[in-house]
Amino acid sequence: MASKRILKELKDLQRDPPASCSAGPVVENMFHWQATIIGPNDSPYAGGVFLVTIHFPPDYPFKPPKIAFRTKVFHPNINSNGNICLDILKEQWSPALTISKVLLSICSLLNDPNPDDPLVPEIAPMCKADKLKYIIMKRKRRKKKVVIV
Repeated sequence: MASKRILKELKDLQRDPPASCSAGPVVENMFHWQATIIGPNDSPYAGGVFLVTIHFPPDYPFKPPKIAFRTKVFHPNINSNGNICLDILKEQWSPALTISKVLLSICSLLNDPNPDDPLVPEIAPMCKADKLKYIIMKRKRRKKKVVIV
């Protein structure tokens, strides 16, 4: 079941890719993908290229994929290991979700962080209290850490 669903999602992604995202299998392992997310134009991440790994569990789509940033990101919902705090990757996962929808949700999270549910608590107050400082810090970090292809 998982292989069939993953193959269908790959074909759908190739036919109709989400804006600013691409994804596909690493070598010939359908359960291990790499994705590229282009920083949203209206965000401090604009112009950045972010690499993301996707690991599908054997019982996909009944369990969510494991997704992590490989590019360092200064963000309250993404930690230094690349782990992402996003409800649809945990308790709000549904088999109706697709990788395309998940990638779009991650793009949305880049543009609109959730400081009320942080994975990096020390960044959250900065994001809430001093939005300008947070944006400046993100831009500085992006210039240092983001891989530009």
